[in-house]
Parts: sequence; structure tokens; C-alpha cells
Amino acid sequence: MTNFRTQLNKECHSKQGRFDGAYLKTWLEPLVQEPISHFEFFALKGDASDRIYFRVNYFFKRNTPENSSLIVMQLKEPELQKEPDFNRMQKFLQHLDMPVPEILFYDSKRGLIFLEDGGDTHLEDVTRNSPEKMIAWYQKAIELIVTMQTHVTKNMRPYCPAYSLKFDSEKLMWEMNFMIKHYIKGYLNQKLNQDDESKIQTVLLNLCETLAGGERVFVHRDFHARNLMVHRDNLMLIDFQDARMGPRQYDLVSLLKDSYVVLEEEARNELLSYYLQRMEQEDKRKIFRRPFLKTFAEMSIQRNLKAIGTFAFQYMENKNNRYLEHIAPTLQYIRDTIHSQPDLELLGLALKQVIPELNRST
Repeated sequence: MTNFRTQLNKECHSKQGRFDGAYLKTWLEPLVQEPISHFEFFALKGDASDRIYFRVNYFFKRNTPENSSLIVMQLKEPELQKEPDFNRMQKFLQHLDMPVPEILFYDSKRGLIFLEDGGDTHLEDVTRNSPEKMIAWYQKAIELIVTMQTHVTKNMRPYCPAYSLKFDSEKLMWEMNFMIKHYIKGYLNQKLNQDDESKIQTVLLNLCETLAGGERVFVHRDFHARNLMVHRDNLMLIDFQDARMGPRQYDLVSLLKDSYVVLEEEARNELLSYYLQRMEQEDKRKIFRRPFLKTFAEMSIQRNLKAIGTFAFQYMENKNNRYLEHIAPTLQYIRDTIHSQPDLELLGLALKQVIPELNRST
């Protein structure tokens, strides 16, 4: 057993882990109040971020097959501060009874956050493995959006990192310039002259200014099917550290026009109607469907372009091709939106000039 344990510890270090079994025992045994015999470490595939995740299984010395587990979030660099944004956001959301993983331990010197394990099942897995349950689970996700836009927004306080962060026109346009750099000029290798680049930036800036001009609510910012864990018959939020104040359509677009899970149009419309009904019930205000859906369409263009920029960045800068397969369905969202919205004709024409793939019919 000793050789096995030593090998596991070495394996963890070989995957850039800043911890081993001996380190874990020093704080975990007092926490669980049980002697621990050994650990198993597994590197996890995270989303497109610079954080590394591990699952740690630990086994008790007493003669029982029972074991438990936790998740280790390893920050890119140790954050020598009392509380990183993830911890502050987690405490804020937990205080408001939002379903977020519990923080078990934080080591600022090593840049390690030890979290409750939410399991292996994402909302994405439910849609693929149990399609008959898809609508019910997506309604649970929409309930979380409704709660964030009502209860969480109304209780926003300065100590929450999202309080001072906004999806203003500058931030939204930064994402568009990021997409132009890494997708259009990088991945597509489009040689834009100054006039071409100025034209596409102008139409995108108009879009961003329109989106930034409305009411702002608490926005998770990455509310898609891989950041919602199915945990104890409910959903658990993860990857919430970058939350900010923004348009109420933002998270809804992330969920219903997800690059990883493509919903049928009928299901998307049913869920949109469910959201509007629930928001009117909770917020006690009439939502006018036509302007709401117009902004939803505009937001989907911006959000989908942003996602494509991230996928291209991962490939061009990090040599990570995991996300390339998701570019095509995301482009299809943009095609469909442009074709269904006459108001977006000028934007569509400008995008088609610099993204030739948008000129295809499918």
C-alpha cells in the first residue's frame, strides 16, 4: 500500500499538482475526524480557463468500503490575498441560499481551494442520456436564473465582487475585439485592412452600446450546460467567480444557445416562455415579449461571437483543439439569428464580409 500511495502522490505532482497525500492528511483528518489510509488523485478536464482541477478520493482506515471525495481547484498562480474572488463570490451566494459548492479549505500560499465534490454529472449529460427529462432539468436551470435576477440582484452588496463589475459597452466591445483578433484574424487568417476592421468594429460597437443601455441584473456570465452540476436531484452552480452585472438576456442566451448543447427550436421557445412567465410572477412586472426577444437575439449574436473568440484563442494560443468542434454549431446560431431578425440585416452583412462561413446556408 505504501508504494501504491507514493506512486499516486508522484502522479499528482507530475500533473502540476501542488499537493500530495501527506499534505492533505494534515488538515483533512481533523476536518473529517477519521484516520485516512490513502488517497487517489484524478486530473479533471476543466472548461476553457487557466485553472486546473483535481478530484481526490480518500479512504478511511477503519474496515469499510466507504470513501469520500473532494475537488481541488488550483489557481494559475498562488493568490497571496486573504480571499480570492471565487471565495468572496461563493460566500455571497451561499449566504443567499444559492446552490454552490462548500469551500472546505483555502491555502493562499499554494493557490489551492478545496471544494465539496458536486459529482460527475453535468446538465449536458442529462440532455444526452435522458432526453425525456431535458425540459424539466432546463426549467430548474431557468429557476436559478430567475432567482439570480430577482433575489440575488436585490441583495447585491459592495462586498460582492460582481457589485462593481458591469457588462458596459467597453467590456462587451473588448470581447468583440478579442474575437476579431483570435478568430477572424487568427484562426481564419483574414487579412483585414484598416478600413475593413474599422467597419466591423463600428457595427459591433453599435450592438454593444445597445446591449449595455438596458437594466442590469446579476449575471453568472458562463451559465451553460457544463457549469451546472446535477447534484442530489438539484442543480449546483460552478465557475461563478467572474459574475458581474449585465443584461437579463445574457445568462438565458448562454443556456438556450449553448455551444455545447444545441436545443431544438421548439424546446428553446418553450423554455423562453417559461422564463418570461416565471419572471413576471417573481418580479411582479409585465415583460413585453417583442422587445425582450429582440434584445435576446442581439445578445445571442454578441455572446456567440464571444464564445467563438474563446474557442479560437484556446487553439491559437494554447494549442488546445478541444473546442474547435463547437465553432460550427455556434456559427449556425448566428446565421439563424441574422436570418430571422430583419433589424440585424446591416450587422449580418458586415459579419459575412469578415466571416465567410456565415454565407453558407447551413
